[in-house]
Amino acid sequence: MFDGIDWGKADVWIAIAVLVVATAATRSTFWLVGHHITIPRRVGEMLRYAPACALAAIIAPDLLMEGQQLHFELSNLKLLSGIAATLFFVMRRNMLQTIVFGMLVFTGLRLLHVFQ
Repeated sequence: MFDGIDWGKADVWIAIAVLVVATAATRSTFWLVGHHITIPRRVGEMLRYAPACALAAIIAPDLLMEGQQLHFELSNLKLLSGIAATLFFVMRRNMLQTIVFGMLVFTGLRLLHVFQ
């Protein structure tokens, strides 16, 4: 029955099909049955912080790690830029301005570091 199939390529297509089904099933579950489920208020409040936690989990290693080690010294330009951007956000409360400010600080520090 499957004699004419190149299994080297078929494995890839089967894996892609399974991943498509798994992704669609997990993403559509809340959409299909979500209105039947009542999330407790406390859980809803906790879910509000999920994007910020995910963003911190992505950004923190880039700011703190150099190679396989934590790097807390003043020569860590990413960490200094992150601290400056955090202070800027505390004062201004504007995300777009914070991103631009952080990138400007990082670029300025890199240029100063290059010319030293």
